[in-house]
Amino acid sequence: MSSEGAPKVERNGNVVRITMVRAARRNALSRQHLTQLLAAVTEVGSSDATGIVLAAEGPVFSAGHDFADVAGKPVAEVRSLLQLCTELMQTIQDVPQVVLARVHALATAAGCQLVASCDLAVAAESAGFAAPGGKGAGSATRRWWRSPGTWAASARWSSR
Repeated sequence: MSSEGAPKVERNGNVVRITMVRAARRNALSRQHLTQLLAAVTEVGSSDATGIVLAAEGPVFSAGHDFADVAGKPVAEVRSLLQLCTELMQTIQDVPQVVLARVHALATAAGCQLVASCDLAVAAESAGFAAPGGKGAGSATRRWWRSPGTWAASARWSSR
């Protein structure tokens, strides 16, 4: 992919690494970035690769949604953005490859949900996870448990 801030896609044998490179924006999930990630995951999903590693560069794995995409926008536009985010996360769950999140730093809000969409997450000691809720938030994102050196989303691990 060649657009500014587009994820790096690198293949090493049967594994493809998709790396978010928007460090200056804390790898926030803007509409453009979600579209780029969806295209990358979809392309790798239709390949003969056997695994996908989702990674990030910079001080944050992902800060979640880019609020510049929602501040002052009409409700229909915000809903469209959330549908795109849902489509990315569903695609991550639907591809035939095992998808592993390589989390080196904070994953918060939709960034935490992105990790939870993967089959497995491997977290560095420096990683953190947060799913802050707004007033009236109905439920937590996912429950997490820890085994030595790894984090996994309970809802996905048992489904494959």
